[in-house]
Amino acid sequence: MDGAWVPLALTLKVAGWATFLNLLLGVGTGFLLARKRFFGRELLDAVLTLPMVMPPTVLGYYLLVLIGRRGPLGEWLQSTFGISLIFTWQGAVIASTIVAFPLVFKAARAAFESVDPQLEQAARVLGLGEAAVFLRVTLPLAWRGIMAGLLLAFARATGEFGATLMVAGSIPGKTQTLSIAVYEAVQAGQDDLANFLVLVTSVTCIAVLLTAGRLAPGRVAGQA
Repeated sequence: MDGAWVPLALTLKVAGWATFLNLLLGVGTGFLLARKRFFGRELLDAVLTLPMVMPPTVLGYYLLVLIGRRGPLGEWLQSTFGISLIFTWQGAVIASTIVAFPLVFKAARAAFESVDPQLEQAARVLGLGEAAVFLRVTLPLAWRGIMAGLLLAFARATGEFGATLMVAGSIPGKTQTLSIAVYEAVQAGQDDLANFLVLVTSVTCIAVLLTAGRLAPGRVAGQA
């Protein structure tokens, strides 16, 4: 089973980066849509939620069109910086980030909307600026919901398959994550390796889901 630890390490790296990027993108977008009123806000919400319901292979195809060597963004990156994201672990990070994005975005928006505006207004009356109100009042009250969304996103990125395979392919040691390694092991008839990889993936996801459940908003401290 020595070969199983390489895809596990790669999966944790890809999921970690995808979760970090969603911390920036999902939380920021969630705060924007929770607090700002503008034309097309709900349409934007629907578009940002699409990765939650769209087949991952379709998302992967869109990414190929966008960042592929002949895509508008991919061609620009190649000609300007000499960067190609296709068949790289960075491409797997982008695919996992987009697939898991709605889990952070929706959780962050709900968490920010649940914060009592009177508490923020009271902080402003006491002389705090907008940045201080966000860091000392809004974020502490919303962090449990945000953290639950981030953990769910990590679990989703850990099990991502379709979009990652479309964008990053299956290169052992470079882009072959756990879920892709399971597929390859089954195709090759390596049942023992497939069973071990499935067990590792399941244990990882269950541990993350249990942690996310304990951080769910509204849970009372000390509740079983």
